[in-house]
Amino acid sequence: MNCGDQSSPTKESALVERRTFIAGAAAAGAAAVVGGTALGAAAEPNETASTDGHVRGATAITKVFGDGQKLIAVAVEYDRDIDGSALSTSTFAVTGRTVTKVYANRTAALAERGRDGRFVVVELSPDDAAAALWVTQQGGGGGTSTGSPSPSPSESSGSGGAPGAGGPKVGDSTPGGTIVAATASVIQKDTVRTTHGARYAATGTTLTTSAVVNLIVDDFQQFTFDDPATGQTLRYNLFIPKDYNPRKRYPLVLFMHDASVVNVATEGPLVQGLGAVCWASAEDQAKHESFVLAPEYGSVVIDDDYAPSTLFDATANLVQAVTEQYSIDEDRRYTTGQSMGAMMSLGLNIRYPDLFAAAFIVAGQWPAEQVAPLADKNLWIVVSQDDDKAYPGENAITAAIEDAGTQVATAVWDGQSTAAQFASDVRNLKAQKAPVNYASFLTGTTVTSGSGTSAHMGTWHIAYTIPGIRDWIMRQSK
Repeated sequence: MNCGDQSSPTKESALVERRTFIAGAAAAGAAAVVGGTALGAAAEPNETASTDGHVRGATAITKVFGDGQKLIAVAVEYDRDIDGSALSTSTFAVTGRTVTKVYANRTAALAERGRDGRFVVVELSPDDAAAALWVTQQGGGGGTSTGSPSPSPSESSGSGGAPGAGGPKVGDSTPGGTIVAATASVIQKDTVRTTHGARYAATGTTLTTSAVVNLIVDDFQQFTFDDPATGQTLRYNLFIPKDYNPRKRYPLVLFMHDASVVNVATEGPLVQGLGAVCWASAEDQAKHESFVLAPEYGSVVIDDDYAPSTLFDATANLVQAVTEQYSIDEDRRYTTGQSMGAMMSLGLNIRYPDLFAAAFIVAGQWPAEQVAPLADKNLWIVVSQDDDKAYPGENAITAAIEDAGTQVATAVWDGQSTAAQFASDVRNLKAQKAPVNYASFLTGTTVTSGSGTSAHMGTWHIAYTIPGIRDWIMRQSK
């Protein structure tokens, strides 16, 4: 996955005291078995002391992947700096998880190379079934696990969460996914040595995480928008550039989620996949400093009847309200979304042609007879060829755009390509210099065999991992 640096801030106090959202609520309230005990006197060099009294607590660290948020590390805090050279993957065990890397660090944060400090970071395999914190009926975030919901309308259509016959209807508020609490139990199985030579012996005592750091997700703020025009209330997430300067003008990216995220939690659009958080990564912000706006819809906004609820217009009004509140460049507002969110992006571009400079459409559709206004837009479309509704839908849209005289650049990609291959694919498509770029994934390449995930959902697991598309979007202007 390539969605930029998801490293957490460097100040220890901020890491320990950061707020936890719904995915970590259970963990935040859990009492650590060892953490919180009175600190004992440090052992003399070369003496072995009990670990009890020297551990201050443990923090769960989460990261968002294409298929959702996962718990990928535990940071154990000690009362003294730890010598990282004596640590190995056998020093700690985490219940139900595979330990992949262990190192000391100065903060509860991931690092390519550890540094001696009070924290020991225990990295865990994101492929573990128990890693998944975002779980849908179709295996999002790594398949079924504790907290997996029962089948819902948003999962029952042939396209896996796409609006349509047998799928969700406008106004349906049935959640299609569940956010699992970010909590883990860790055991120190071997001796840990401080930089001053003290040895903290293993005790076999289980330590439960009592705090959570959610990489990138914690950088968003949550707000509520009461729209006087529609009477609707929208909960939303907003990323504000780190060094926001009201004397500058910033781009804004609107991300709209699919039906599986309906009525989950305000932070739902941030944890279901990379559609929102990738634009807020340190890597992306270094290249394209921007605002990122991600509403959470309490009910399905649009279905295959293409008659949206008033949440549709409330979204346009939210974009305008945020533009007026902050220093947003009206010529560099962008929209993106997957499935329901892709349909909304198409529909908003048709109903409000001056609202956005470009759109990234992931597995969406719209009636071809209504798409004439899209011929004047900058679009990047991605869909899987084995998506039984979105693929023929996008074919019809691009054919109508070409009939209107607009050039459409096309390409067929392998969904299992490496990052380097995708970068080359993007360059080749951009070389056609068309205002509309249309890439379809080869049948069978968006999901792995036996995963239980549909090609429809698998499309956005991949699409938002490709930085070259985001770079193209961010360079467009009205």
